[in-house]
Amino acid sequence: MTIAADLQATAATECAPHPFRNECCSLSGGPIGAQDAQQIARVLKALADPMRLRLLSHVVGQGCEAVCACDLTEELGISQPTVSHHMKKLVDAGLLTREQRGRWAHYSVIPEAFAQLRSFLDLR
Repeated sequence: MTIAADLQATAATECAPHPFRNECCSLSGGPIGAQDAQQIARVLKALADPMRLRLLSHVVGQGCEAVCACDLTEELGISQPTVSHHMKKLVDAGLLTREQRGRWAHYSVIPEAFAQLRSFLDLR
């Protein structure tokens, strides 16, 4: 096989249609820049912890409603310091906002952060 034929075969294999779709996979927006890569890496790092995923799913499950940290401790059976630690990571990653209401913190989703993550993960 010639080098040119080998390259063509490799290219055809790399962009072979997905078995469940009739198209190749690629990033819908093309390659990302350094700043976007930093932000997305920060978000993915925060999401790489199972407890954070569970906490986030409870907040996201409430939609636009804020969730009190007191409800999360009870719901997940973890201590308030543990909730605070993990929620701080999610807030720092830009996925949630934190609002202090008296003694308890309340957390809400930042929809734009999920839109950015969804856009990055949208392979077409």
